Amino acid sequence: MSSVLKTCLLASNQIAVLRQLVRTVFVSQRTPLPGNTLCRFRHIECKSIRHVHASVHRKFTPRRALLYVPGDDERKLSKAASLDVDCVVMDCEDGVALSRKVAARETISKILNSGTAKFGRSECAVRVNPVISMVTHEDLTVMLSGPSLPQCVVLPKVDTPGDIQIFSSELKSALQGKNIQDKLNLIIQTESAIGLLNVQAICEQATEISKDSPFTLEGIIFGSDDFCADIGATRTEGAEELIYARQKIVVVAKAYGIQAIDMVHINFKDLESLRNQSLQGARMGFTGKQVIHPAQVPVVQEAFLPSREKLEWATQLIKAFEEHQKSDKGAFVFRGSMIDMPSLLQAKNIVELDKAVKESNSHM
Repeated sequence: MSSVLKTCLLASNQIAVLRQLVRTVFVSQRTPLPGNTLCRFRHIECKSIRHVHASVHRKFTPRRALLYVPGDDERKLSKAASLDVDCVVMDCEDGVALSRKVAARETISKILNSGTAKFGRSECAVRVNPVISMVTHEDLTVMLSGPSLPQCVVLPKVDTPGDIQIFSSELKSALQGKNIQDKLNLIIQTESAIGLLNVQAICEQATEISKDSPFTLEGIIFGSDDFCADIGATRTEGAEELIYARQKIVVVAKAYGIQAIDMVHINFKDLESLRNQSLQGARMGFTGKQVIHPAQVPVVQEAFLPSREKLEWATQLIKAFEEHQKSDKGAFVFRGSMIDMPSLLQAKNIVELDKAVKESNSHM
């Protein structure tokens, strides 16, 4: 076994790490070792190993609801800062008219640096215009000009890996001369057919570039309405036309250890339909959902929070597993169900989410 693989396996007890490592190798021969490890991998894709470990050790930031607020409306921005929402996105893109882009940049910069808006536990994010608009650099230069920076940047309409390269260059330029303690979080938006086809390559590029850039890739947002328009699909209440796209977003996001943010529910007055769609998204593997109205926030955040019953199940399963480990046996039965490592990973994810939300709430 190579020293690189030994280091990776010894560094973490997470079964997810091992499973993803196995996917990146070509196995020529398997020989059992103590502890049932695998040996004699012919080739190891070291980049994927580093990606897995980066995601394992990254602090989880809850983003059950991402609330978009027009960047040119100071009143709404100040109000949003006081809401109990996981992430406030001050928008300079779709939520702002072309004639108001300059005003939006300046207003967002003012909100960030005046101290009039206290975001509390909410993650403070800005959404810039896409690279193709040719004004991303102006957005970044103005909004990041002051001493107070947002925690996160949302980059819309990412269609190719080249978009990430351009964004990285423009972000470096906008931050030149600043002493940044922590990298900015980056969330990309997939909103077209070509963007969906390229989403894996885009994540690969962003992960590689982030090593020498002032950002860390944190998630993928699915822009359903632009996507439907691009492929000529008709939106339906059940969203059957979007199943493939949503599943692919989840799969790629989880493969890179980042978050998957589901589509907007346009009818903000229909809270029951919103709740059903949110629960569906949570079952599919999404970690959060975009919202466009404050009334949607509590419904969405509740849907993406584990229930008391689910949390109790996960907590007790982990406890039972730890006791079972002392017997040096594999799978075991818990409450009538056969439990193996994937079940344990699911339980740990539930407990981790609950812990992250409680820690976030304690910072209010």
